[in-house]
Amino acid sequence: MKKKQYMKLGIVIMGSLLLASCGSKEAPKKEGAKKEETSSASRTINLMEQTEIGSLDTIFTQDEASVNLQANVFEGLYQLDDKDNILPAVAKDLPEISEDGKTYTIKLREDSKWTNGDPVTAHDFVFAWQKMADPANQANYFFLLDGTVENGTAIINGDKKPEELGIEAKDDYTLEVRLEKPVTYFTSMLTFTPFFPQNQKYVEEKGKEYGTSSDAIVSNGAYTIKDWNQASMSWDLEKNPDYHDVSDVKNDKLHFEVIKDANTAYNLFESGELDIATISGDLAVNNKENPNFQAVQTSKIYYLKLNQVRNGKPSIFANENVRKAIAYGLDKETLTESIVADGSKPVYGYVPYGFVSNPDTGVDYREEAGDVAKTDTKKAQEYLDKAKKELDGDVTVEFLSKDGDSDKRIAEYIQGQLEESLPGLKLEIKTVPQQNTIELTKKGDYEIAMGTWAPDYQDPTSFLGNLTTGNNSGYTNPKYDALMDDAANKYGNDPVKRWQTLMEAEKLMVEEDAAIVPLFQQYRGQMVNENLSGITRHLFGSTMTYKTLTVSK
Repeated sequence: MKKKQYMKLGIVIMGSLLLASCGSKEAPKKEGAKKEETSSASRTINLMEQTEIGSLDTIFTQDEASVNLQANVFEGLYQLDDKDNILPAVAKDLPEISEDGKTYTIKLREDSKWTNGDPVTAHDFVFAWQKMADPANQANYFFLLDGTVENGTAIINGDKKPEELGIEAKDDYTLEVRLEKPVTYFTSMLTFTPFFPQNQKYVEEKGKEYGTSSDAIVSNGAYTIKDWNQASMSWDLEKNPDYHDVSDVKNDKLHFEVIKDANTAYNLFESGELDIATISGDLAVNNKENPNFQAVQTSKIYYLKLNQVRNGKPSIFANENVRKAIAYGLDKETLTESIVADGSKPVYGYVPYGFVSNPDTGVDYREEAGDVAKTDTKKAQEYLDKAKKELDGDVTVEFLSKDGDSDKRIAEYIQGQLEESLPGLKLEIKTVPQQNTIELTKKGDYEIAMGTWAPDYQDPTSFLGNLTTGNNSGYTNPKYDALMDDAANKYGNDPVKRWQTLMEAEKLMVEEDAAIVPLFQQYRGQMVNENLSGITRHLFGSTMTYKTLTVSK
């Protein structure tokens, strides 16, 4: 199959989304929180984000905060419950799947509306998917169509037109999707925001302004958004009175503030101005016995991106020995226990614990695959010594870091620990705002960067698939590509062999090639108001939904 190089960008999951609801006591105004009086039956729940929202256009999103917001303002064909079971949303029922597993027929409910009064129809999904597939748009998730939806690869490569994508509105409320091959996890993909509908007439009317502010969208989800643009440090969600399932939306209003400093978040929680505060480091350590503290497991992996091609030229990480020196030299245990310190766990692989299990035995993937590239300082120094000979001297690399409190602490620890344990290695930290890191990594203009990845759907390929040729860290290995292709095509109907092939691919990429350096699996440290209920967290796609969120007082 012919493939052009294209970016595989994901939820660059940098930053965290937090649910919350305000405490019941009054407190003086502090940085970040807006106090709002409502009736005791449905008072405003005050929540926080650690980063700004990048976009409300579901096609052009690459950060966790934006995905989570979109999943509560818009609605797709399917949604997840609190156990990550797939439930109908705009769809009436789960799809009718043909015997060969390649054709999905989906009937839509007829009472789903856009906030401008238009009905949500099958045509809205066709428009959005074709927009995602069009290579001219450079949508962040168009790779999800590669090898899945019929003609997706050919469209991405410019060989066919977006209108030839295998999605068709048979009538206003019947959608047919044709796949290249059976994809067992395809229905779970449909819960992810890039597959949500868009109102074609409205989107084309707004042009480039679409999704840049709350005044430049129409939505169809449980909540509407108010007072937001791309520079906003706060916004509100209000119950959508025209939502088809409005009776199950438990709270009238949610208020969000961007709070980047963990100490500020903790103080606002303590004063009753936040209902959930994300904390880490000493704050998390000191509050582990606090009944309000929760270490919430996620499927989000923090890792180091080692860019092998910078601005079209081989970088220092084109040298395998430099990559392996860092991969084996990092002390992940101390990093997670003493620096991150929010309950997160070291991880020695790219696919996280508790995410997906062997389809035959039920054994967790990470347990079965085991640890790859365990820390070994002696081995790391040997690799560094080889690199120094090849590079004629000490090794200096630039470490791109976001400007958030947690990210800076992690970067500084990695800098100090590696420079101490590996004499001859020097890391220079470059700190920039999150949006700048997104742009720099997207363009390949970096050497080391902190990467974060949360799965888009429930399958190991949601992690492993973004390191095939065409990624934004310059890694390419024909053997890895072949293994991933075999898992997708040759063993598509042999789940056991497919499983083994994916584990082989991970070992090759992480251990033998040191393409990335997995650091830890996030367990998000949160202080949670005891009166808050209905928190719905997810292990793939959006990490939180607010439909059932409520507070007793």
